Amino acid sequence: MKNEMHLQFSALSQNESFARVTVASFIAQLDPTMEELTEIKTVVSEAVTNAIIHGYESNPEGMVYISVVLEDGAVKLTIRDKGIGITDLEEARQPLFTTKPELERSGMGFTIMENFMDEVEVISGEGYGTTIHLTKYLSKSNALCN
Repeated sequence: MKNEMHLQFSALSQNESFARVTVASFIAQLDPTMEELTEIKTVVSEAVTNAIIHGYESNPEGMVYISVVLEDGAVKLTIRDKGIGITDLEEARQPLFTTKPELERSGMGFTIMENFMDEVEVISGEGYGTTIHLTKYLSKSNALCN
């Protein structure tokens, strides 16, 4: 059985924690391990922060969109913005690469996403925004959507 949630909010940095907690609350019904829950919350934080800081360049007029699908013991996240897009996706996915060194960004967002999730797909077009599809298969083989 499939269970899904959709969320949209203003591209304000203070909404990053709202997104993280909301997604965690929704996926809790699958009874993930504490490690899985922490990894998913971290990935949501990274993706939402990227959308706000890089996608909209801290423009509060923008919106961040999140959808979560729970199906067959998997958590499928989509985090999307309609911001400026990524000029060079291959370069952006390199560890330690950042376009905002003045903000003391670590440049590890995509690396963290790739290490914590089972599948990561990034679609971006300059001027069209960025969509990140993330999938995590939970360790419990009997995880069901209630």
